[in-house]
Amino acid sequence: MSPRAHGQVRRGQAITTYGPGALIDLPRHSAIVGGLDSWPSPADLDEIVEPRLTRKLRIITGVPEPRLYAPPPASHDPRERSLGVNVWRFPEWFIVQDEQGSEERERSRRLVSRRALDDRGRFDGRAVVATRFVRACPRGHVDDLDWHRFVHGPEDNCRRQLRLDERGTSGDLIDLVVRCECGKQRSLYEATQLEMNPLGTCRGARPWLGRGTNEDCKLPSRLLIRTASNAYFSQVVSVLSLPDRRSGVGQVVAELWDDLQIVDGPAELAVLKKKPKVAERLAPFSDEEVLEAIRELKGGGADERPVKKVELDALLAAPEGFGDDVPVDPDFHARRLPEHVWRRTARSEGIEAVVQLHRLREVLALIGFTRFEAITPDIHGEYETDVERAQIAIEPTWFPAVENRGEGIFILLRTDAVRTWLKRIGVRERIDGLTHGHRRWMEHRKSDRPFVGGPYVLLHTLSHLLIQSLAMRCGYPASSLRERIYADSETGRFGVLLYTGSADAEGTLGGLVQQARHIEDHLAQALRMGGLCSNDPICAHHTPGQSMEERWLHGAACHGCALVAETCCEMRNDYLDRALVVPVLGVPDAAFFPGTT
Repeated sequence: MSPRAHGQVRRGQAITTYGPGALIDLPRHSAIVGGLDSWPSPADLDEIVEPRLTRKLRIITGVPEPRLYAPPPASHDPRERSLGVNVWRFPEWFIVQDEQGSEERERSRRLVSRRALDDRGRFDGRAVVATRFVRACPRGHVDDLDWHRFVHGPEDNCRRQLRLDERGTSGDLIDLVVRCECGKQRSLYEATQLEMNPLGTCRGARPWLGRGTNEDCKLPSRLLIRTASNAYFSQVVSVLSLPDRRSGVGQVVAELWDDLQIVDGPAELAVLKKKPKVAERLAPFSDEEVLEAIRELKGGGADERPVKKVELDALLAAPEGFGDDVPVDPDFHARRLPEHVWRRTARSEGIEAVVQLHRLREVLALIGFTRFEAITPDIHGEYETDVERAQIAIEPTWFPAVENRGEGIFILLRTDAVRTWLKRIGVRERIDGLTHGHRRWMEHRKSDRPFVGGPYVLLHTLSHLLIQSLAMRCGYPASSLRERIYADSETGRFGVLLYTGSADAEGTLGGLVQQARHIEDHLAQALRMGGLCSNDPICAHHTPGQSMEERWLHGAACHGCALVAETCCEMRNDYLDRALVVPVLGVPDAAFFPGTT
């Protein structure tokens, strides 16, 4: 393991695309990102304090006192000690770059193990590249293919030279054949036939945690192309930082947190109270009160309500104003925009309020990952506690996290308008079709998650249409905008938060938040885009429960209209239907908003 950096990723990528267990191509090697046990010591990392998120992680993961630390930053000073994330070379089977002596369409290259390479990483004096094929299972385990077993079967112990023949120019699996010098061969396409179990049972390999960390697993191994998009799905929990309503000892501890964050007991507190500033501020409180406040700040509060319901309370509590008449809280500064500023026509009758978030702070933490199939949180931002996820450390005590700062717009729909809309016959029939599609989608999944509900699909589709409109005028590309959908049917509160944020930034230029004044114009543009898709009438007539292409979670939605970059979407572009937002071809009676001309 070399101390020299072999590549770079952004901090945000270290908990999303390239977190522990992710397969990554570096300039000279193929590797797997190491688990937290091989990361720098937490003492060398920046701690991120977010009590609500810490509390959620304790419930989800079962870790008693989880802490949050930011991935190590890149250092450009050669005098500083280099901190980085370790990676392990993976896979350990390679293709020899043999010279081709002819221009024939078919070529054959040797397939060799890492143990056969020389000290320079070459085989027979020739360069090698890692094979793009590995085996894995949905629980996150990943391993090299047993190439000899694949070709010969479990009973044959032949260990002669293997070759990978390419019998065509497409690179498709059906054109690839693994061949042994003994004469046996097998098409790589057969590795995809799960019913034949061609790759054997998963060994529970976890190479990102080091050698000897295998765990029991009885699932069949599946062929995985290590650069494919389904090779790694991170499970990230996110919350918005809300106004600090602590008082008394809690407020003082928060203000002295730079000093008090190292306190774990009375001894450390006694040492720190030798500082005159600390002693003076803590003088009105007993040591027990201070220690309890420290434990609460480290471990999160006692509030176990769903993440989004707490955030919705804070958004709706924003006072009316323009945001420039009081000192700004760098973590959360929201003002309800006066109605006369943004409402000009009857087009926005279904909207009750528009809130400008001049400043917001979002904290995201990585808790695990899956392969082949993504696991998303429910509509309230909560993960199921029994989800089988791959661990990012052997015994995790902390989790990698990043904080993003930015701005946003919150749009609240009228409760009575949503409830009246839900009573319409056309709406009920449309939602029934989406519910049937959800049931079809659930047939091959272990989760018992209920259908998200008609209001969520309405808000989600409206959000995607608004993102496309806002991106034209707010100064941010569509891929930089993100959404949070709030569909609380119990209390009748339905809203959409559209926001942007970037790591290590203290704020933004206000390009997005100022578009709140023109929300009617963006609504009109969104409805025009949603009313007619370039793939209509095929898109508009798509029926979720009878989908030949198995798009069970889509109504009238496709890449030509309602789908956006997955970095924007909290549900990976599922649960979308334009027909619930605006009239579409063949479905004129299910829309929440009237059509536009």
